Amino acid sequence: MSVALRVLAAGPGVSLQDGGRHGYLRFGVTGAGPMDPLAFATANCAVGAPADVPAIEVSLGGIELTAEGGDVSVAIAGGAFKIALDGRELPAAALVRLKPDARLSIRPGPEGAWCYVAPAGRIDVAPVLGSVSTHTRSGIGGIGGRSLMAGDLLPIANARALDPAAATISAPWLDRPGTELRVLLGPQDDYFSADQIAAFLAGPWTLSGRSDRMAYQLEGPKIGHAKGFNIVSDGIAHGAIQMPGSGQPVVLMADRQPTGGYPKIANVIGADLGRLAQLRPGATFRFRAVTREEAVAARRAEADVLAGPPPIEPLVRTDFSSEFLLGLNLVGGVVGRGEDI
Repeated sequence: MSVALRVLAAGPGVSLQDGGRHGYLRFGVTGAGPMDPLAFATANCAVGAPADVPAIEVSLGGIELTAEGGDVSVAIAGGAFKIALDGRELPAAALVRLKPDARLSIRPGPEGAWCYVAPAGRIDVAPVLGSVSTHTRSGIGGIGGRSLMAGDLLPIANARALDPAAATISAPWLDRPGTELRVLLGPQDDYFSADQIAAFLAGPWTLSGRSDRMAYQLEGPKIGHAKGFNIVSDGIAHGAIQMPGSGQPVVLMADRQPTGGYPKIANVIGADLGRLAQLRPGATFRFRAVTREEAVAARRAEADVLAGPPPIEPLVRTDFSSEFLLGLNLVGGVVGRGEDI
């Protein structure tokens, strides 16, 4: 039997994602891909995989997994989720060897909205239009175009069990306070007066509970339009901030529609997309306008940290329960009476 990951339980919004479905926006096909591209790439790099290969995107619904057919190592990275292997707590960013019948549990922790599980190997699911990424609204990608559910089996091609068996992934770049998000103004910032742009930047904005992989809806001061709130529909980039007639911003995320007809006051820079994605409803933040040069420099810095695999630090066991000690081969031979030793 080949090695596979079995989904034992999965909450809503857990899906397969890769680097995204590129080249089809002009045909009305959404790119999808990870909500937090940096965390997604970090998990893949930790197991020595290319940054854009398929991984499991875990929402606040959580997931439980086991291995079948053999051992396989997986890397977990993203928000500060609660990770446990057979009940033993692990760091939020961890590399762990998953054995058959072992139970890996990932649940929401103190902060963050998404994390990623990347196997040492390749999730062997047939791509649709060149990508495994799941887009549930159109029903394409992943397994039948739907979120993962209990019972799903994910075959792992070229599965590997890495050393050490358990380790911390040292990725300080994933610690990204989200109280200030950088944006580039435009492309329709001319639809807003200077005082309304200033109000947009001053905020503060609160993430609405009416947010999902398609769009994050914000609540805060009402922003007025100088030229109305309709434009000829044009392309939508990841992180584009539309301003509909309500005057409340809508930030378009990974599952965004290909085109839109509301003016876009700004766009969240690529390096801050993950910071925004990891916010939970009720979080409050502001926007800060930056130059194109600053946005490019931030993107280059992000690429630099992903140039090689993140440092892996073996976990040192500090709890030595009787069950753990009895499971070790601490004696090399039979121990009898004193004269036989």
